Amino acid sequence: MQELEPTISFFRLIPAAPEPRRADRAAGGHVPLRALRFCDPLTSATAFGWWVFPPMGFSLMWDGGPGVLWTYENDDTWYPLRTTQFPDFAEYFSGIAPEAIKPYSPPFMLTSIEPGIVQIWTGWIARTRPGWSSLVRQPANFPRTQGLDYLEGIIETDSWFGPLFINVRLNKTDVPIMIKPDQPLLQVTPIYREHYSNSVLEDVRIVTEPGSWTHREWEAFHRTVVVPQTTHRPHGAHAAEVRRRRKQDNQS
Repeated sequence: MQELEPTISFFRLIPAAPEPRRADRAAGGHVPLRALRFCDPLTSATAFGWWVFPPMGFSLMWDGGPGVLWTYENDDTWYPLRTTQFPDFAEYFSGIAPEAIKPYSPPFMLTSIEPGIVQIWTGWIARTRPGWSSLVRQPANFPRTQGLDYLEGIIETDSWFGPLFINVRLNKTDVPIMIKPDQPLLQVTPIYREHYSNSVLEDVRIVTEPGSWTHREWEAFHRTVVVPQTTHRPHGAHAAEVRRRRKQDNQS
């Protein structure tokens, strides 16, 4: 019997790249304590995936037009950014890759033809089992890096075995925008491809009038909204119930 491939696998190319970490429900301490205890929707979204970190700390600066500059830690010089390799990586890659692949080391960063768009590589490649893809996005519920917007993407990583990167849009000019090495650069979540197919996303019902609600909807509304306000119920009971159900699901 053939062993089932892991849902997602990570393959490192840049030796300095930190290992991906399973996202935790506290967002590394950024989620408020009350939310951590009582808001299961928020903490579940926060932990939905893996954090992938930049291979080093660096800064970007945009002039508002086609020009982007960059520098890295312990270097006072700003360099024009078009396409750049991670320091010493091209030589390292040439030493480990098969002969036909040696000239094709992936760039660490590159700019787009659209002003202010920068693609940043983590130093990793991701692969998912057949039928699964990777949702790549900003780390959920982390404070935003000032001056950056994240462009999310879904990569069919069961067939596309290439650099795991994120595209960002710079939205401030003439100020350094720091990317910290100890903060996740992106969050990657394996998702079943059928879940974002048209057949699933267009399978929807929109009820515009409460008068069209059935007993099922009113009973569910009563259970969710009314009961907690009219009966003695410990604060956070719903979150505790969800955690119990999740634990049972994981054990089954």
